[in-house]
Amino acid sequence: MLGLVLEGGSFRGIFSAGVMDALLDHGIMADYVIGASAGISNGVSYVSKQPKRNLKVCLKYRNDKRYIGQRNLIKQRSIFGLDFVYDQVPNELDPFDWETYRAFQGKVVVVTTNANTGKATYMNGMKMDKKFTMLRATCALPLVFPSIKIKGIPYYDGGLSDPIPTRRAKRDGCTKQIIVLTRPEDYIKDVSKQAKIAAKVYQRKYPKIAECMLNRHIGYNETTAYIKELEKNNEVFVFRPSMPIESFEKDEATLKRSYEMGYGMVVDRLSELKEYLKND
Repeated sequence: MLGLVLEGGSFRGIFSAGVMDALLDHGIMADYVIGASAGISNGVSYVSKQPKRNLKVCLKYRNDKRYIGQRNLIKQRSIFGLDFVYDQVPNELDPFDWETYRAFQGKVVVVTTNANTGKATYMNGMKMDKKFTMLRATCALPLVFPSIKIKGIPYYDGGLSDPIPTRRAKRDGCTKQIIVLTRPEDYIKDVSKQAKIAAKVYQRKYPKIAECMLNRHIGYNETTAYIKELEKNNEVFVFRPSMPIESFEKDEATLKRSYEMGYGMVVDRLSELKEYLKND
């Protein structure tokens, strides 16, 4: 079974969108798609077989204040316009192909973080509702989003607990994996100033989330090291950007270049990828 494993990273995920569009254009469809945050948010358009949809939405709305802006904090408690991003855009303005998505015969897994336990929760993305509540949950980065409740349980960004869920994909039966990262190969994560601030803010209400914020770099760096070993042994096939962009990149030309980088990498390595996928 072929798994597609997607790292998040807000607008860094436009690189992953390019990779996935190239996979679609060359007839490579995974049986299993898993990711956190922007990774799986872009991934659902791969499952619905809508190439360039993520690029179109990103370029069209990145600098639209309805999509992201300080005014959204008043009604949405988020700099993102949650109802605009997860309802109006996919259900009205740039329609998501629900019919094709529902017809997918494989498995979609949305990684979220339980705010009470700080542990990863793996949700069945094929049960996605029309308002994309699971995607809201997996993208709910502390300080930027409110917690998102599903069946009364509060959730935050899946990247806090399992940012690159390659082990889960293997546990679920994936014998081969295409892993799409959004950081360059030499990237080493550290505790950011924002993470320290968030930890203080959430320490009382959600101490486990505070713990996640302070320790996520440890798990992240261990996982990327693990992936390099798997890659060396030809157990996984990895795409990663050669040049980084900011998580909240605003420049449309830069975003488009990142997308084109992802697309071009698949084209350049297509024969190598097809060789890897043989006998899956």
